[in-house]
Parts: sequence; structure tokens; C-alpha cells
Amino acid sequence: MINAIRMHETGGPEVLKYEEVGLADPGPGEVRIRHTAIGVNFIDTYFRSGLYPMPGGLPGILGSEGAGIVDALGEGVSNVGIGQRVAYSGSPGSYAQARNFPADRLIVLPDDVDDRTAAAMMLKGMTAQYLLRQTFKLEKHHVALFHAAAGGVGQIAGQWARSLGATIIGTVGSEAKADLARNCGYTHVINYNTENFVERIKEITDGKLCDVVYDSVGRDTYPGSLDCLKQRGMWVTFGQSSGPLPDFSMSELSQRGSLFATRPTLFNYIETRAELEHCAGELLSIIKSGDVKISIGQEFALEHTADAHRSLEGRKTTGSTILIP
Repeated sequence: MINAIRMHETGGPEVLKYEEVGLADPGPGEVRIRHTAIGVNFIDTYFRSGLYPMPGGLPGILGSEGAGIVDALGEGVSNVGIGQRVAYSGSPGSYAQARNFPADRLIVLPDDVDDRTAAAMMLKGMTAQYLLRQTFKLEKHHVALFHAAAGGVGQIAGQWARSLGATIIGTVGSEAKADLARNCGYTHVINYNTENFVERIKEITDGKLCDVVYDSVGRDTYPGSLDCLKQRGMWVTFGQSSGPLPDFSMSELSQRGSLFATRPTLFNYIETRAELEHCAGELLSIIKSGDVKISIGQEFALEHTADAHRSLEGRKTTGSTILIP
């Protein structure tokens, strides 16, 4: 038996229950991971609230990333061994002391990346990689707007964009978060609680606007994000922390200058083993180079996961949030 955070119904953070659950031996192609650190991401709140359907139904265990030590192997596993340190991002189930996971979806950790960093970086860091290097390949001559610049993905994206030489503008909700964003490489930072971000973008760019807007906020930044784009610019909407986007007409894109719009998700970019290794490999390389540092803003004990969700939804967090079993 292990302890885990399980939910039997959707709702607020109070539906997250710390319970004892059974864990079977790993099946063919699986390993058992004894978690040392677990990542918390905003998408977890979508499953908890019922905004997204919980994979596998209820009751269920949330959490899509973690790090730990392999302590049991299923039949046919040869790519990892007992005692190895590994990390992953994948299907829900990480809010637990241990779990079984497909061996071919694991990344073996190098000695110079610790478990807490690994748990905090996998989903957020690979998200930054596919956004900046695949969805819209950011180059030195580009101007980008990144909403929620002080968040976990935002802090990584700012540092990564700086290493590429691009101009990156971030939005935040407080002066404290503005300072964090500046320290993470943002060329300009806009406090959306005291400034109109669309008007500031026009001022900063001398009316030329942005090549790309990376938007995980959703309702509160629509349609302003579209108004920040130059002709044939790209709107990358990859989350909805403020609520779902309203339905909109495709004519909104043509009226603003033949804009492109996409709604990507990480798992479409790491579907094959080769894609996973490429994405994670670039992430590990840039972390080892020192150009990107992973900031862990807050840690919670596993049994206090509900408090972690309250902080996340209350926009009281900065950087990454992790759970310690």
C-alpha cells in the first residue's frame, strides 16, 4: 500500500483526499517509480474541476510529472535499471508516493540535475521547448509576447528566448512578479493590472507589433492577444488559467491581418520516443549550459496538495510548484 492524493468527484481543492491505495506490481514494459518529488501544473486543476475529463474516470489520481528512483521492473524492460534516477511527464497518476509507468517514456537523469529540479522542469520545460523551438521557431529577429511571464513556463521561456537573442515581452500581475520576469530575461515587462497591455505593446514596438503571442491565460487576454500581432503573426494559445476562451469566428483572424492561430499540447510533440528524446534532450542541454535555471517557488508536502492548488489558482505562486512525498 502507498499514500496518494485521490479524488472521487470533481470540484474545488477540497475534493483532493490523502488516502492509502494499493499499487500492483509493474506490468510488461513498466517500472515502479518511488517518487522523490512531484510536479504540480495548472492543467491538474482543469482535471480536478471537471473542465477537462479525467483520463480513466473517477476515482483517480492527478499529477502528470515526477521524479524518483526505479525500484521494480516489469517484464521486458531493458532501457532502465533498478536504482536509476528518472523523470517523466505523461498521463495522470503522479500525486502518489509511488506509481507504475511505461519504461519507454522515462528520461534517465544526469548526475548534475537533482530530483527536485527534474520534477519541476519536465512538463514546463518541454512545454517551453516545443513552444519556442517547434510551434513558432523563435529567432533573433523576432518579437514575442508571453503572458504569465513569472509562472513556471514563463520563467523558463524568458531565459530561453534571451539565449536565442529574441526580443521577448512578458505580462505579469504585480510588481514583484515583474521583477522576477526581468531577472528571467524579459526585454520588457507589462503589469496588466496597472497598464493596458495592447497599448503598451504598440508603444514598445513603435506600432510594429509582435510576431508571436504565447498565451496560457485564455479568457482575460482575448481578444487583446490578437490585437498585439502583426500581419501573419501567430497566436499560440496553450492554456486557459483565467477561464475558457469564448467561441470566436475565423474572420477575427482575417480582419486582423491573416493571422495564424494554434492550440498545441505537449503530448502531440513528444508522441514518439525520438520526439521525446529530442525535446527532453534540448531541455537538459540548455539547463546544463546554465542559460536556463529552474526556479522552484514553493514546495508542499504531498498531504497538503489542496493548499498547493489553492495557491496556484489564486495566482499566489511564482516559478514551479512541487510536492514532496
